[in-house]
Amino acid sequence: MNPSSSGWIEKYGSVVQKHQDEFPTFEALYATLKKSGFVYGLNSGIPDFIELEHTLSEDEKAKINLLHALFFTYRTEGGEDYSIFIEQVFKFYEILNISRAGFFDKWFTGSKTSAKLEKLMTSRIYIEDNIISKTFNSLITNSLLFIDVLLFKHFLNNHTDLKKKAEEIEYLAINITYDALSSKELDRKDNKLSQLLASSLTYISCAENSFDGTYRKRLLDNKDNWENRYLLDMACLTVWEDHSLDYTESEFIFGIGKDLGFDNTVISTSIMDVTQFFKLNFDTIPYLKEKNLAMQFYDSMGKLVKKLILRNSKRLHKELSQSAELVALLSKSTIRDLSDEEKKKVQNQLLDIFKSIPSLAIFILPGGAILLPIFIKLIPKLLPSAFDENRIDEEEDLYRK
Repeated sequence: MNPSSSGWIEKYGSVVQKHQDEFPTFEALYATLKKSGFVYGLNSGIPDFIELEHTLSEDEKAKINLLHALFFTYRTEGGEDYSIFIEQVFKFYEILNISRAGFFDKWFTGSKTSAKLEKLMTSRIYIEDNIISKTFNSLITNSLLFIDVLLFKHFLNNHTDLKKKAEEIEYLAINITYDALSSKELDRKDNKLSQLLASSLTYISCAENSFDGTYRKRLLDNKDNWENRYLLDMACLTVWEDHSLDYTESEFIFGIGKDLGFDNTVISTSIMDVTQFFKLNFDTIPYLKEKNLAMQFYDSMGKLVKKLILRNSKRLHKELSQSAELVALLSKSTIRDLSDEEKKKVQNQLLDIFKSIPSLAIFILPGGAILLPIFIKLIPKLLPSAFDENRIDEEEDLYRK
């Protein structure tokens, strides 16, 4: 399954059919979403039953985890039909007015609800719907996506004012993280975390809110168990970001936990869960990596090029196997320098291969490295093997029926 290409939502639906009883309760679902990092806004894993041919980027993991979380929330609320689920999710996002699709997105989007939902969810995953900012910015994914899951749970239970509820959850989430930051000595990484959370806000603006502790009055009035569990975990995430928990921070967490209505066992478990997550995933958490703008650009472009090469590897191998002279010259180059004539032959034959694989042919254009992410944005099927990854096999299709 490839979440960067069209058809991935339908593909997920065909795969998940054999695993519909995987999470009988929301408690079980929430536990796995914490382990994958989705609750924390730091996607390090995906559901175990999804088989992948290629390594996923963080935004691709976020897409899968968001759809996965929404579907099993639907299941725990008694839903069964996947096609109805897709319609429900699309209606849910329409009510919240979550759609920042640009001109080209609308142009290339199909008429099926699943195709429209793919574009809508892509716009939801990214903090900004701006391909240039995504290319230069390593912090590209929305860190508050789990709020969508909480809101969808309310939607399925016929909540009458979703937008107001959305504003309330975001207000409490951003205030609790800022309050947690104030309980510790700030460093550059702490500031980076707060910036990431603030930039992920959808329904409220940081500029319109003062973080002076008065939010705790509203916190005491909030009685929703899962909203409060999420808020507690966000507070734990914030204080544990530096891998330490001093007396002041511990006192803050247990104080917040009491305000949220939890006993010491639940609070301690929340702290242990986030500790374990950092222990397992510290080296892969992107916002902890300090990079200047140039480094971010080359890192982002490097990942795009690596993705293209990996996902075209089969076609590259096939093309190379049909070019005996090129393979011979490449082999020679490992033991001696090629002559100018030989180098010219290698260059010409490689260009011919790139022309036969559309996504790689972009490299031969002037400014191809800059154009590449834009082409990927507009035409995801430039990654040719992606189509095969999202193909629904006959067996899966029959199972769905």
